[in-house]
Amino acid sequence: MKLQLVATCLFGLEKLLGEELDALGMKRTETMDGRVFFEGDEADVVRANLHLRCAEHVFVLLGRFPATGFSELFDGVKALPWENWIGKHDLFPVKGHAIKSKLFSVPDCQSIVKKAVVERLSATYGVKWFTETGIKYQIEFFIFKDVAHLMIDTSGVPLHKRGYRPAAGPAPLRETLAAALALTSRPREDVLFWDPMCGSGTIAIEAALILANKAPGLTRDFAAEAFPQIPSTLWADARAEAEAAIRHDAAFEVYASDIDEDILDTVYENALRAGVEEHMNIFQADVRKIQKEDRRGTVVCNPPYGERLMTPTEAEQLYRDMGRAFSALSPWQIYIITSHPQFERFYGRRADKIRKLYNGMIPCNLYQYFKPRR
Repeated sequence: MKLQLVATCLFGLEKLLGEELDALGMKRTETMDGRVFFEGDEADVVRANLHLRCAEHVFVLLGRFPATGFSELFDGVKALPWENWIGKHDLFPVKGHAIKSKLFSVPDCQSIVKKAVVERLSATYGVKWFTETGIKYQIEFFIFKDVAHLMIDTSGVPLHKRGYRPAAGPAPLRETLAAALALTSRPREDVLFWDPMCGSGTIAIEAALILANKAPGLTRDFAAEAFPQIPSTLWADARAEAEAAIRHDAAFEVYASDIDEDILDTVYENALRAGVEEHMNIFQADVRKIQKEDRRGTVVCNPPYGERLMTPTEAEQLYRDMGRAFSALSPWQIYIITSHPQFERFYGRRADKIRKLYNGMIPCNLYQYFKPRR
């Protein structure tokens, strides 16, 4: 069955997400802030959930239509073929959001969408009351500039929750963003990858998963595994294919160090759950005393912003110290994400490239230093 699909992501990751879809051989059709539209079939739903490193959810798009009022929203929702997915006894909660649209009340829109779906299914199944005790089909609406998108979530728990990190540090980085940082740095087997402020180890672990070619969703479950429209054989086949693609003989090494020795047991436990502990060197070290090894290297890190960890003054002093310490690492490449608007001034060097990203709701910049220091 040909399906219209949507993969959502944190703002700023659309390009990387699109490249991931291209690598999976999927046909992109449109991109907007925080989401990439593509075409596929049931097998592609499975593969997207298993393999996408930068996506938060994969949705089936049932349809979209203009909606400037509640009557338009109701009629548009009711016209969609919900019965192709939702059975007589299935659960179908509704959630969503509206941006830059005349319909801005999310609770009112939820109510209208739910009522319209109920009316459509009532006509199909000949019942007025739905027990909603069966399979859960999470309906999500997204109304942007007066155009409503109606979708069914195939992921369930957000895709950034890989399953290897039940515990994290006090300011954890989302796994999808960590993967994006690693992907941007282009990790290679013959180049040391080092996060010298690793916290719970997320950036380093995501880099190791990339280098090992291990699908990020391999050890977790997805909502669509319960959908009868997607045969269980597709999930089994896709998992077997992903397992076979893992590079068990890969010879790369990833360093994960932190000044806080107490967090290192957590890093190891997370790496063990992710299945990449054999490739990781986890140790206590002060980033301000970092020393270059006699090989090629890339440093990727997420230092305190002076918000949840450290005061602004303490963070600024850390950036000065990092600038001095990292100057001795040239020609290694450096990638640093922070929300501090004057990072370059304290670090003492202008970035070769800056990419705008979001750490949750915090707007950040990824400062990229890939040219040899003069």
